[in-house]
Amino acid sequence: MDLHGWVDAYLDHLRVERALAPRTVEAYARDLGKLCALAEGEGIASPEGLDAALVATYMVKLGKEGLGARSAARHLSAVRGFTRFLLRERAIEGDPAALVTRPKMARKLPKVLSFDEISRILEAPDPKTFRGTRDRAMLHVMYAAGLRVSELVGLKLADIDRKRGVVFALGKGGKRRIVPLGEPALEAVDAWLERRQAHPRALATPALFLSPRGKALTRQGVWKLLGAYARGAGVTKPSSPHKLRHSFATHLLEGGADLRSVQALLGHADIATTEIYTHLADDHVRAVYKKAHPRS
Repeated sequence: MDLHGWVDAYLDHLRVERALAPRTVEAYARDLGKLCALAEGEGIASPEGLDAALVATYMVKLGKEGLGARSAARHLSAVRGFTRFLLRERAIEGDPAALVTRPKMARKLPKVLSFDEISRILEAPDPKTFRGTRDRAMLHVMYAAGLRVSELVGLKLADIDRKRGVVFALGKGGKRRIVPLGEPALEAVDAWLERRQAHPRALATPALFLSPRGKALTRQGVWKLLGAYARGAGVTKPSSPHKLRHSFATHLLEGGADLRSVQALLGHADIATTEIYTHLADDHVRAVYKKAHPRS
């Protein structure tokens, strides 16, 4: 059976045994059709002629055609599925796609809010009301400490140390870290704690931030209220708790903080996760240089 025949057999396998959706099978057919066309151009008509060099050439050809890394990775997945099928059916003795590396996906840079936009959101809650006082403190703490939304809603009263000016955050994997809070955040927390004391369930609920009914807030609730305050403050960019965290990290680096310190504050296990923010900080530095230097 020639290469085209084996491709047809593999597609039947995907339809019948794997029960893949018709559109998915069609995508596999298109991708493998390109592989067959390349093989024919190289004078290869049977599976035995497939080798790592041909698969690598196929991937290079896709790149030259302007295919993005994500689409190229999908094509490679189709080829790998096909070659594994050939190996299982004993049409080939070794897998020619096994050593071909997957295209590297470019990491998306996190979008951040400017300091002015952050300031407008933080000042949006009305400090004269129960909700406003709570939300003001909550937003201040979230930005000042770069907390994840799960860490924020999980805060207990005992997690705020007013004398030391820090918050104890319980992060991923149950790891606890200490993060400093600035004076504006501490003042907002003080105002909230004073108002919280008057709540009838203040002693019964250990959560730092309470709903009017005396229950801990949910992550979804924080998302909604942050979005509402952002819109009310005239911030047109999509806003979320994680965007506040991104902004926290970026603003620290722009202000001169070193990467290791930011890693510790964010609670990242791997510094490579933190390094993505350096690109944003570098962009800021270049913009400042271009604006300020007479020969930029």
